[in-house]
Amino acid sequence: MSRLFGTDGIRGVANRDLTARLALDLSVAAARVLGEAGAFEGHRPLAVVGRDPRASGEFLEAAVVAGLASAGVDVLRLGVLPTPAVAYLTQSLGADLGVMLSASHNPAPDNGIKFFGRGGHKLADQIEDQIEAHLGEDWAGPTGPGVGRVREAQGEVESYIAHLLSTLPRSLDGVRVVVDCAHGAASGVSPEAMRRAGASVVAIGASPDGLNINEGCGSTHLESLQRAVIEHGADVGIAHDGDADRCLAVTASGEPIDGDQIMAVLAVELREAGRLPGDTVVATVMSNLGFKIAMREEGLNVVETTVGDRYVLEAMKSGGYAFGGEQSGHVIMLDHATTGDGLLTGLHLLATVAGRGRPLDELAKVMTRLPQVLVNVKNVDKSRAKTSPELAAAVEAAETELGDTGRVLIRPSGTEPMVRVMVEAPEEDQARALADRLAEVVRTAL
Repeated sequence: MSRLFGTDGIRGVANRDLTARLALDLSVAAARVLGEAGAFEGHRPLAVVGRDPRASGEFLEAAVVAGLASAGVDVLRLGVLPTPAVAYLTQSLGADLGVMLSASHNPAPDNGIKFFGRGGHKLADQIEDQIEAHLGEDWAGPTGPGVGRVREAQGEVESYIAHLLSTLPRSLDGVRVVVDCAHGAASGVSPEAMRRAGASVVAIGASPDGLNINEGCGSTHLESLQRAVIEHGADVGIAHDGDADRCLAVTASGEPIDGDQIMAVLAVELREAGRLPGDTVVATVMSNLGFKIAMREEGLNVVETTVGDRYVLEAMKSGGYAFGGEQSGHVIMLDHATTGDGLLTGLHLLATVAGRGRPLDELAKVMTRLPQVLVNVKNVDKSRAKTSPELAAAVEAAETELGDTGRVLIRPSGTEPMVRVMVEAPEEDQARALADRLAEVVRTAL
């Protein structure tokens, strides 16, 4: 059987793949595993539970809360707020467990569950495996005063906003920004945090109804933000995804700025402030070659990991680094957060624009993005991607053609019967031709 947990929790179609029963069983199993590991020893356990505005989040939240309380865990129900807020509050409140119900950038019918352990970090793979192993097992839960109690959050959202503002090196006075909240979890807190920081803010995609999350808006659909930035004469556009752990941006002229470019701008700023340990940034294999070239030219090092912000975080913690992220817009500022935080990233990008007194498009010129083409080849035997001699020969031929001017990456999907073919080259046409050629080899050989 395939592993239930993916690189970012559990996701699926709500009420089909991710049912109330599964959510309840996961919560009971998580409480049981952590309890047996001694995480609750000497105190009454506490969990915080948050969600994004998806309609299905309402019944899934009820199931999670019921599961935790039935297992003897007190629950603080946070309501709708971003994933990084749940991680922060898990840490700041000394909670033993944080639970977020969200499918991030996925459409409204999907939903997901992410767990955070004590300190606000995602659970280790081995803990997730133990939770899976205990799913649905008979277990004698507590009774009487041993059952968990449930209460509603009071000032916790204010605490998160105050934390965000406390990290900023300067006011955002004079900065005009349009923020696209993807009709998601950031709809209330992101515009509010930016206004309190001093920016002039126009919010779009900030009217969630439970069904419109990520629909034609947010970080996966920048077109609305591009139009709004130009219409309002804004300096910068900031785009979140449904649970606001991502941040992408748009310049005053409507040009998109991806996660690599944001990381390049912030890495230079952190280095200048003396807050980039080892002069090092952690990024994944999907980061654009232009990012790595730019960092080298700035005298900065890049540590590369496999795809997934959890692997970026692992490399940061093991190497003593403070900054890293993904091209998709997951950016981790470990001095201030334990996970990717789109609000934190957006605020610091705006603070850099304010402090430098230069437009974002100029700041983003620190790197030149090479054309990158990604082709997803579905319904193939991904397990043979690393052993196929035909594919290996095709990759070698493509790499010979590119030399040191580009690169090729063949990556099996972690969750689907699919292989991702990525090619970077000096010209878009060359990248497209090579990617299509390699994709055809994948189809025939696998």
